[in-house]
Amino acid sequence: MTRTRTGVWFVGARGNVATTAIAGARGIARDTTDRTGMVTAREPCTSLELPPVEGFVFGGHDIADRPLLHTATELADSDIVDRRTLEAVADDLREIDDRIETGTAQNCGSAVSLADGDTLDRDHTVGEVVEQIRADYADFVAETGVDRLVVVNLASSEPPVSEPERYDTLAAFEEAVESDDADLPASSLYAYAALSAGHPYVNFTPSTGSELGGLRELAERENVPHVGRDAKTGETLLKTALGPMFAGRNLDVMSWDGFNILGNGDGKVLEDDENKAGKLQSKGGVLSNILGSEMHNRVRIDYTPSLDDWKTAWDHVHFRGFMGTEMSLQFTWQGADSSLAAPLVLDLVRLVAHADERGEGGVQTHLASFFKEPMDVDEHDLSRQFAMLEAYVNDHADGANPDPATPVRTDGAGGDDNTTDGDDDAPDDTARGDAGGER
Repeated sequence: MTRTRTGVWFVGARGNVATTAIAGARGIARDTTDRTGMVTAREPCTSLELPPVEGFVFGGHDIADRPLLHTATELADSDIVDRRTLEAVADDLREIDDRIETGTAQNCGSAVSLADGDTLDRDHTVGEVVEQIRADYADFVAETGVDRLVVVNLASSEPPVSEPERYDTLAAFEEAVESDDADLPASSLYAYAALSAGHPYVNFTPSTGSELGGLRELAERENVPHVGRDAKTGETLLKTALGPMFAGRNLDVMSWDGFNILGNGDGKVLEDDENKAGKLQSKGGVLSNILGSEMHNRVRIDYTPSLDDWKTAWDHVHFRGFMGTEMSLQFTWQGADSSLAAPLVLDLVRLVAHADERGEGGVQTHLASFFKEPMDVDEHDLSRQFAMLEAYVNDHADGANPDPATPVRTDGAGGDDNTTDGDDDAPDDTARGDAGGER
């Protein structure tokens, strides 16, 4: 890739995931951390000409006003950001703080709307909010001189949109913006502002984002890449790996119960039933696809403040084998939410920027393995989703540039990242966020 300076705009820039992603990217640039957890640091993705993480320049929107360094220090106290990296990137975090603009909490639910700062929607119409967001994107590009801007939604989960078919066309969506439709969610306003300005959009969250038909139409018309929804980093990742095992062995799964506890801002927001609804749908839906809808399939999510950024999932699988013999599998997953998510954020920025460089607009179906509810992909078997990514990489590694209108299928496998480092003179940037963080 000839361009080495990629702008990364985080919605929810002061949350835990964004902060970890920024600190990690700047730690890679300063050689205080490695690329463990990044899919693009392994073969076959290393054969792609991807933009270097060292050249990422960060900015974003948020409704919180606490400093990035404060969040990074809390993450260090929880053993998420290591102390050596925190010290090395502290000045970067302070610099990036100045590039975080006031965001919107439009239709995000009461749990998110309780911001500790101001919000755009308090004094502006929906149309004015969109124009301000678009202006913030443009100012960032002009001031930093980046070659491309990728917008990534890492904000807290919104309630699902009622009757989304109201926005099935671009004309209907734009009419809703002009008429100050209060039902439009913030994630879709950020997506609209990005896609209409030609900026790729990644929805890392369960929120609506660019899922609406009118925004899909816009992305196709402008030939802009977009992808989502709801990145899978823990319990659901295991479900998409283990579920096909039961199906392949023709074992009858009668019930699969998952119980999740987590701390941080995401867990607090998910205490609200409205905000929790979309998350429960995406976490539970993968098993129905793989094993059938008849089985008992339940997921619980509870907030445990003392866990901070750590989460625990306990699953009980009750299944039946030959001659009706009943058996069970139980597993416990304990992980640091932001450590699992942040490297995937960096991967998605690199891969979506790669698609944009090559004029491959629309939904990026080959990135299905990153998401619980991948857009335009019904396949939830993790190994088959990996195969989709691998096929895409193989096509491009041959120097081919497939027809952007034709979805490509793919997978991944091992090795070290051999991507050329960014310019040593690239600005020292860092930012913070939390897919479960604030807007």
